Parts: sequence; structure tokens; C-alpha cells
Amino acid sequence: MRAIRHSLCTLVLTLFATAAFAQTTATAPKLDVPYVPTPQKVVDAMLKLANVQEGDVVYDLGCGDGRIVITAAKEHGATGTGFDINPERIKEANENAKEAGVTNKVKFVEQDLFKVDYKPASVVTLYLLPNVNMKLRPVLLEQLKPGTRIVSHAFDMGDWEPEETQVIDGSTIYLWTVPDNKKAGKGK
Repeated sequence: MRAIRHSLCTLVLTLFATAAFAQTTATAPKLDVPYVPTPQKVVDAMLKLANVQEGDVVYDLGCGDGRIVITAAKEHGATGTGFDINPERIKEANENAKEAGVTNKVKFVEQDLFKVDYKPASVVTLYLLPNVNMKLRPVLLEQLKPGTRIVSHAFDMGDWEPEETQVIDGSTIYLWTVPDNKKAGKGK
């Protein structure tokens, strides 16, 4: 059943990606992942699964409208940074942070995920396609401190077994903690 759900999610996101790519212009950024907002119930469950609390620094990769770091700040007292390559999403996220009254706790950066300095993060959240997760995995394991929590919506990290998996309203979320021996998460 997990494999079927995973395949269906991959198919749906691939279809969204195909449609998004067809609509891009020469001046628009090339998006590796389509914008599909994480439902608020899933956001809440991701932050709870990662045990986000005051003092945490949450990095959301492919932040979209900013809802994950905004919720982390507003509901859990954390600070956060959202990264997205799409300037429209960054603009929207900044507007949402202002409306939520958390501009002093969050920021949004238009940046390629493979050029981010991940060292300050204590929690990393993502809703990316499997191939992007797999490309990011060695970067995250190299830069993140042991004990940093990684939570993914919908897609796993290949052969790196999650510590916990939950299904929330039909969406699967995964939790990993960066190990002391980072080779443990690097796979074969």
C-alpha cells in the first residue's frame, strides 16, 4: 500500500511538474519541483513529529507560501528560514509572514537549495520529489549537526530508513535524525 501511495504521489507531482514546465517562460526560474502547498494539518503534524520548540531553527526547502516556518514561529516559538527558487513564492511568503506577525522570527530567501548553508538548522522540512531528496541527502548529512531532525512530506530518502512514518489525512510524513556517524544515513 505504501508503494502504491508513493507511486501515486510521484505521478501526481510529475504531472504538476510537466504542466508547470509547459507554462514557464524564458525568464522564469527552472523549477525542479512544482508548487503544491502542504495542507495545514500535515504542516502541524510535521512540526509535531520533529518536536519543534522555542530555540529551534527551522529551514523549509521549497517553502512555497511560507506556511511551515510561519507556523513553526507562531505556534512553537521557533525561528525559521524558507528557501525557494521562485520569486513569486518568496513574495507571497513574505506577505504571509507580515500578516501572521512573525517577520521578526522568519525570513524567506530566493536561493537554489544546493547552494544553501544548512549548518544553522536544527530542523529541516521538505516536500520535494524523490530525485531531489536523493541529491540533497548527502549535502544535508555533510552539513547538518548530529541530532538535527529532517521531516519530509510524501517522499522518503531512498534506503535511509526513517525513524518514524505517519499518515495524516492520506499524506505520509517521514522523520530522520542526523546520526553521530553520518555514514549511517548515506546509504550504499
